[in-house]
Amino acid sequence: MLLENISSPADLESLSYAELDALAEEIRNLIVERVNTNGGHLGSNLGVVEITLAIHRVFDSPSDVILWDTGHQAYVHKLITGRQAAFATLRQPGGMSGYPSRRESEHDFIENSHASTALSYAHGLATAMARRGEHDRHVVVVLGDGALTGGMAYEALNNLGHSGTRVVIVLNDNGRSYAPTVSRLSTELTQLRLNPAYVHARERVRRRLRDIPALGELAYSGIHGLTSALREIVTPHRFFEALGVRYAGPIDGHDVARLEQALIHAAQWDGPIVVHAITSKGRGYAPAEEDEVQRLHDVKVRSLAAEAPRSPAGASGPEDAASRAISTNGSVDPEAPSSYTEAFTRALLEEAEQRPELVAITAAMPGPTGLLPLQERYPDRVFDVGIAEQHALTAAAGMAMGGLRPVVAVYSTFFSRAFDQANLDVGLHGLPVVLVLDRAGITGDDGPSHHGTLDMSLALAIPGMTLFAPSSAQEVPVMLHQALELEGPSAIRFPKTPAVQAGPGSVGSGLSARCVRRGESQVCVMAVGKMLAAGEEAAELLLAEGIEVTLWDVRVVSPPDQEMLIDAASHQLVVTIEDGIRVGGAGTYLVDAMRSLPGLERRLPPVRVLGLPVAYLPQGKPDAILAELGLDGTGVAASISAALAAERDRLGIG
Repeated sequence: MLLENISSPADLESLSYAELDALAEEIRNLIVERVNTNGGHLGSNLGVVEITLAIHRVFDSPSDVILWDTGHQAYVHKLITGRQAAFATLRQPGGMSGYPSRRESEHDFIENSHASTALSYAHGLATAMARRGEHDRHVVVVLGDGALTGGMAYEALNNLGHSGTRVVIVLNDNGRSYAPTVSRLSTELTQLRLNPAYVHARERVRRRLRDIPALGELAYSGIHGLTSALREIVTPHRFFEALGVRYAGPIDGHDVARLEQALIHAAQWDGPIVVHAITSKGRGYAPAEEDEVQRLHDVKVRSLAAEAPRSPAGASGPEDAASRAISTNGSVDPEAPSSYTEAFTRALLEEAEQRPELVAITAAMPGPTGLLPLQERYPDRVFDVGIAEQHALTAAAGMAMGGLRPVVAVYSTFFSRAFDQANLDVGLHGLPVVLVLDRAGITGDDGPSHHGTLDMSLALAIPGMTLFAPSSAQEVPVMLHQALELEGPSAIRFPKTPAVQAGPGSVGSGLSARCVRRGESQVCVMAVGKMLAAGEEAAELLLAEGIEVTLWDVRVVSPPDQEMLIDAASHQLVVTIEDGIRVGGAGTYLVDAMRSLPGLERRLPPVRVLGLPVAYLPQGKPDAILAELGLDGTGVAASISAALAAERDRLGIG
């Protein structure tokens, strides 16, 4: 085994190309085995093996800085930078991160898992090195998995070319991000050939040339030279070099020898240069190569060899068998949606049938956000903008201005990238755009960059934003329908964790909260979204102590239900529970709304706001993380008991 003898990049130098090919096969086998066990990003890492080996043979990490964009394609890099033993703990609590991690290794410079950022880092790092006179160091960016579809990447390219900053950019062009990319610079020039303006102009010229007396056919045949010249205008090297960035390629991204030669020459260039490598996502693993949807971009913990049926949502669902839909009485309903994403998909299809003006927008993730079935049924009503959440929101604003009803489906963690657009392009104009924020709250194995902790605080900062938080799968269609009836912006946020199933009498309506249980006047709990389950468990535990709890399913955080607020204010203690950050979150928002109730300015009851701390929370299982933070049923009950005891002490009650 060659891999077990690789403890640092320096160990690659003595290997022959035949040995490097064998090493690449070993690496692929290990990645498949480990991702099968722990889950993680498979296809992208299988495609970047030879690029990683070539980079580490040409450049001297960590003296030379290697930046990965997107960061989930760095598994091979981890394996050859001294982390083979830790690889068994990939994405496990306390184990190896699924992304570059500065705490893990000096070879990891940035912890980027959100795409299209590395070129900006590179511009700053290379500028700093030049100012310090460190001319013997290089900055290398591995730009792949659709990262070049994001706007920040183009902004950075513009600055790199203008400044002439010395950066080597390896464009890992696999034609995909999560799904096939919506823009690909390639020698095939498909985009130009199919461009209607180009096609129409070409045909007009051809018709006119044919009308030239005597010379018509000769001139017509010469049109091919013209079209070739037009295509040349937009070839990759013209595109990059127009920005001041030198271009080399395209190169076979699975040929280590050719990659090395190109990188050696690129390292000698005194300015920004792109080495364009064509790769195959999922290389060497048949199930990934045959997956036309996402090339097994990411894999949940299951047998990769098994032909598991896809959910109707086409989405990447929860990790294990326990993710099956669970009803409130504990029984399994095989007809119920297994995830909130699937519930959204079903609801969206129903609404689309009734609303021809409904369209959906995704930022390169139609499968995970549940839009594939809609795309299959109405291909002209789903827009994939690539890794460009900012553009997605402003484009949605334009669509809404034009009379459409856009639904923008993104992960909660990516919503922060488009806050300015949601605030000023959608919110300021009061436009009826529906944001669907998937993977809200604690998500689990992907760690701090993917926990959806900020979405509520961000959404609540936008004037006029209606914020829905379903506590069950059955709430999702009700809320989507209501959101599509509104005249202004709205957001529906739901978790990645298994969908709770509610009976017909346990679903709310409109913009009203729902009183789940009625206690005495001691404690009122207002629970947001999935945290209703923790509130119900806490209420049962407290009942055994003789404490009766009034429990509300908030459903709509903004605008808050006035009846719920008035009822809460009549209790001796008010508790809010959420799986978002406490600061500026749902709890503080609801408490502030209570203070605005007439007559309550000076007699607001004691309040406890339970939620997530302002912290970068590590990877781990969602339920375990919530329990550690005191946000499971036991923790909530303990907090309420402690708050009641503190209040008795304050009043001098024994």
